[in-house]
Amino acid sequence: MNESIPNQSEGEGFIGEVRKQEIALAHELAESGEIFPFPGIDPDAYAKLKADEEEFASYDIPIEIAPIDEIIRRLTNEGMKIVLGPNPETGNIYILPKDSHNTGRDSTLPKSLRIIEGMDARLKALILLDRSREA
Repeated sequence: MNESIPNQSEGEGFIGEVRKQEIALAHELAESGEIFPFPGIDPDAYAKLKADEEEFASYDIPIEIAPIDEIIRRLTNEGMKIVLGPNPETGNIYILPKDSHNTGRDSTLPKSLRIIEGMDARLKALILLDRSREA
């Protein structure tokens, strides 16, 4: 794992430090306005997203969330950007297709992205930081 990510044995301080690093990096990436090539969705994350999608569909309640396959198609075609929600300190960091501004409908989370060779180091770090909070 990235050496700049704190050791989990540090307990509660670990979560706070990871969150600070993640927010700072997300701010940097969002403010840059950069559009990144879409690396794909991690296979385990995709399986979970599809299962969640099917579960929501079974509730028979209209939901304004695009199907994950549509989001993937758009990310592949348009590229992706990092967007902060109104409260990024609570985890409101989203990956959106370049031409979208709808975090409620068209987004996925950094932790669901694949990590590939040659990807922007800052984006890779953001993905790892987002994942490390779950470990």
